[in-house]
Amino acid sequence: MSYLAALSARTWRAIRTAPKGRDWLEAAGLFAVMGAAQLSLGFSTGLYHFRPSTGGWPMVVLTTFIAPGLGEEIPFRAAFVPGHDETARPALAIVVTTAVFTTWHLVEGLTFLPGAWGLFSRPDFLACAAILGLACAISRWRSGSVWPAVAIHTAMVVAWKLWLGGPTPQELT
Repeated sequence: MSYLAALSARTWRAIRTAPKGRDWLEAAGLFAVMGAAQLSLGFSTGLYHFRPSTGGWPMVVLTTFIAPGLGEEIPFRAAFVPGHDETARPALAIVVTTAVFTTWHLVEGLTFLPGAWGLFSRPDFLACAAILGLACAISRWRSGSVWPAVAIHTAMVVAWKLWLGGPTPQELT
């Protein structure tokens, strides 16, 4: 099987695998640990500040679910984090995909979202992205499914945008 065929098969397997109740509980635990680390870092550096949104939350949830939720979890976690049937030692894949995911934000800021460069190049933002990427990668490997990682990613970015001073789409372009 070619490398691309193997990535495609892994991706579809991660999309088709339905998470069990235990997987959702583990994802909630990962979200709590990740959230505590991100909140501590973000509030201490000024990256986060309490700013409740005045509305539009259904659209924020929907667009965040699509991108970055699905748009980043499918390539970074579904495709590049191996399943249990592929390895019992996923540490290297998890570290590499977390590093690539973190670096991706720099690429986005230089290319697709030039208005985001000031934010996406901040060391505290990149550290929060790495924490998020690590939590999502662990969740993907533990569950075998991409869906808990999509939920973690979506929930964190929604919280950031709606309550923690995250940018509007207009501020990123």
